[in-house]
Amino acid sequence: MISVIIQARTGSTRLPGKVMKELCGKTVLAHDIERVKQAKLVDEIIIATTVCKADDIIVNEAKQLGVKVFRGSEDDVLSRYFLAAKEAGADVVVRITSDCPLIDPQIIDKLITAFVENRYDIVTNAGNDLSKRTFPRGLDAEVFSFEMLETAYNNAKETYQREHVTPYIYEHAKSVHYYTNDIDYSRYRWTLDTEEDWQLIAEIYQRLYHGKHDFYLKDIVDIMLRYPELSKINEHIEQKKLNDV
Repeated sequence: MISVIIQARTGSTRLPGKVMKELCGKTVLAHDIERVKQAKLVDEIIIATTVCKADDIIVNEAKQLGVKVFRGSEDDVLSRYFLAAKEAGADVVVRITSDCPLIDPQIIDKLITAFVENRYDIVTNAGNDLSKRTFPRGLDAEVFSFEMLETAYNNAKETYQREHVTPYIYEHAKSVHYYTNDIDYSRYRWTLDTEEDWQLIAEIYQRLYHGKHDFYLKDIVDIMLRYPELSKINEHIEQKKLNDV
């Protein structure tokens, strides 16, 4: 069972409620799910949210969209993630966050293929080695086994290792495979964390989304190259560090 588990909560520090913001008539979460559903190698999608009352809205949205939901700790994200995978009976876990409405299903399939064919401990196009990042931030995905996730859950002791899913895995994995693109597009930022990020993603959707998700990495890059002013909207935004909450 290959399960995509998408972290989602309303309590974002920099852009509260971002996953439920309306983007071209649908929520950001709905766009996330629609794009992930296009991945051919994915068996199921689970939304891992918190037990907080404020996240009831995420639960209702996920159910309307026909995907599973798991509710767990707000702060111990590793436990929430592990218990979601355990309940689902996942063998292979694909980690995606809900602030990525431009996530690329074709890239997800390529990462899964690399993992299944080689059995690395973890396959990523993001990771903690920034020198190996070649994809825009916002297309991030990580693939690892349930056993690797269980090891992290049982052994991670540091706060930052519990507040995030994969730090322990990176620190203890024997084989980390960085899936890279032929062209380095890491200068682009397509994740949703600030108002500037929202402005850029809304501009991209206005140009490319016409009721269905038929635009992917190359199409978005083409738009960015054709309209270089778009990159300037959020180029000054710094990514949050691991210990930021």
